[in-house]
Amino acid sequence: MPSGTRFEVVADSRDILGESPTWSGTTGCLYWVDLRRPCLHQLHVASGRKATWPMPKVIGAVVSRQSGGVVVALKDGLHAFDPDRSRLVPLVQLEFDLPHNRLNEAKCDAAGRIWCGSMWDYGLHPTGSLYRVDGDLSLTRIRGDVCVANAISFSPDNRTIYFADSRKGQIEQAAFDIRTGNVGPWSVLVDGDAAPGVPDGATVDAEGFIWNARYKGGCLARFAPDGRLDRLIDLPVSQPTSCAFGGPGLRTLFVTTATQKLSESELQSQPLAGSLLALDVCVAGRLEPAFAG
Repeated sequence: MPSGTRFEVVADSRDILGESPTWSGTTGCLYWVDLRRPCLHQLHVASGRKATWPMPKVIGAVVSRQSGGVVVALKDGLHAFDPDRSRLVPLVQLEFDLPHNRLNEAKCDAAGRIWCGSMWDYGLHPTGSLYRVDGDLSLTRIRGDVCVANAISFSPDNRTIYFADSRKGQIEQAAFDIRTGNVGPWSVLVDGDAAPGVPDGATVDAEGFIWNARYKGGCLARFAPDGRLDRLIDLPVSQPTSCAFGGPGLRTLFVTTATQKLSESELQSQPLAGSLLALDVCVAGRLEPAFAG
């Protein structure tokens, strides 16, 4: 890891497939999931207090909710979850006719809509899609033929949406209308060979640069709005999965990681695999919006 980039382990959760870090500014908590266990984690950053709730199905992502609690993306639908009562309430069912598919990624735009991606488990076939869920719970399919939906994020001016199909290895962009939720034609922003590994989860900082976890590449990549590689930060794990800014002033970059498919020797050489990491990357983030529904 380059000098000047400090990191610490803030949760030794040993996740099989840690994913979807989400900062709640109202509670001072970071949420994330272990997709394979499956469970929802919560870390109160100031106190270090951690809680975990088992989930009844594979859980692909979590986002905050304006009315309180969070929304979790389970295998076949979005559910509201109240951490105080440990209560799940179904909101929207997706792809009940595609039993091999599951939800994999979710983010909210500044208008409070949820954008979520689906995939055939392990990305074996291009049966996935990208969806938009509005505050009234109406569902719109944005694009299909997706293998592994990832890297959903938005520019600070709300005029560009980013997306990656990890199987293709490229980060794409499209014009975005925050008022209507409409998306223009997609184009390649970042080529697949721009950084080691493949693009996984992403977030956008206050300067409009994209931070992307590079799965199997053992690093984080920071890309400029024009697609140029700005920084590459090596990590002590080979499978970082996603990242999100949080903590005081949104100055900490939290990174989820995975132990999935690592051999015994790889696990021994990567004792921090599966942990939640926190990095000081000398730039502030932006608060991820919460679901308005």
